[in-house]
Amino acid sequence: MNALNCFRFLSVPGFVWLAAAAEPAAPPTFHLPADPACSIVDSVQNSLRFTLGWTVERDDRRHLVSISSFVNPQGEVMGWHDFGNLEGPGWAANAVGGAWEIWGWGRFHGRPSWQADALAILDHVLDGGFLDEDTGFIRGYRETTSGEFALNYKHRSDWFCPGSMAKVAFQLLGFAGDLGDAPRARRMRNLAVKTAAWIASHVEEVPNGWYPRRVTPGGELYRKSPEGGDDPFWQTSADGLFIVQLQAALTAQGLADYREVVRRKVAVFRELGGIFGSINHDTYDPHENVAYSVAFRTLLPVSRLLGDTAVRDFAYAKCLAGLDPFKMAEDRNGVSTRGLLYMEKSWDTAYLWENAEAALAYFEAAADLRPTDPGRSRQCELDGLTILRAAAKHHYGTYGFLTEGVDWNNHVGQEHHINQAEFGAIQYTEPFLNNQHIAEPTLFYLEHLARRTKEAGETRWLDVEGNELFRRRDPAGSRE
Repeated sequence: MNALNCFRFLSVPGFVWLAAAAEPAAPPTFHLPADPACSIVDSVQNSLRFTLGWTVERDDRRHLVSISSFVNPQGEVMGWHDFGNLEGPGWAANAVGGAWEIWGWGRFHGRPSWQADALAILDHVLDGGFLDEDTGFIRGYRETTSGEFALNYKHRSDWFCPGSMAKVAFQLLGFAGDLGDAPRARRMRNLAVKTAAWIASHVEEVPNGWYPRRVTPGGELYRKSPEGGDDPFWQTSADGLFIVQLQAALTAQGLADYREVVRRKVAVFRELGGIFGSINHDTYDPHENVAYSVAFRTLLPVSRLLGDTAVRDFAYAKCLAGLDPFKMAEDRNGVSTRGLLYMEKSWDTAYLWENAEAALAYFEAAADLRPTDPGRSRQCELDGLTILRAAAKHHYGTYGFLTEGVDWNNHVGQEHHINQAEFGAIQYTEPFLNNQHIAEPTLFYLEHLARRTKEAGETRWLDVEGNELFRRRDPAGSRE
């Protein structure tokens, strides 16, 4: 497979095909067929090549450090943006989550150099001053220009999102599971335990019983938006789901016992009909697509932990099904949007980290349903594959860059689009997040859902429709 075919070069306009009279067009469908010239595996490899080849550099301790959380297709820092001169494990910077994905991809492909690079990124977080290993408190960001630390993406420390801090701890915990009992892994588990304890003892509960969207450095409620106005979603942000996710994972691993807290918070979540307000720190909408994905991905394992089928039913009926209204079944305004989900009504760009999270939700549902409901499982597989196939259409330039979002309705302004098109992909990305989060659902699919065949000394991975995703020559003397 030629991964170069995934790219749309910046200087080449799109082609328009003219056809003679044809049959009436069939109704549009969300499902997108596979592109044999650019598989979802090719797409991930391009994204990771961009991250590792163009957006990180070695510091004096040989750690790998992101040059910026916001770059263009040439890997140049966009310092004018809030994210431009920031790096670290926080929200859009996502160094731990990005390192975990690179490590997993290196393991699957047998590339020790990628795993070593992933550990060099992780070590920067572990040893770079972001973590207080005595208290579990995590500072999300460091300014690349000054070396100063900050708690939020506005380069300030007057507030932070406790759910996002919990997400970093959850990523450390998951990554530790892959690393086994190594010294790093023990530090990561200990930090995750202490982070959850800090949140439990410091973060103020809001009147509706949920978690606050933002708090002060001491954990007190912070009701303002990053811009200084009142935030209407101060107690209805789905960002709090990451706290429940961390608590449930620690409990499932026997590292703590948050069963009663999880039970109570999930009851609040369900009684309110679900809390789906914006997770992204700079958006304000009661229904954000990624909130539904994260809700499903949190509640499904919670239902297993608590042995509660009603929670599982709610996860499917309210959370996973809640993604349907965001699906785009056609190409809009001449832009390749079919197969993607727009973010929210108030900001309808199709951002790619949110789409990757939706694909992961569909794949986790498919794996859960496969033993009992194969038909429904297949549909979830197809939805997840469709999203990743649609994302693969939006690599630009020659270095592997995957856009942060597809702005089909000109929400951010055409001056920020590839080739300054009126409608089109955004000419910037977040390397560890929007650019490469497709790695996580793709790896999950390869390891848990793809069909494997062996022939002529090779193993082939096929998707549910029989399309080849990847092939690898087996080691000499290997057996099935």
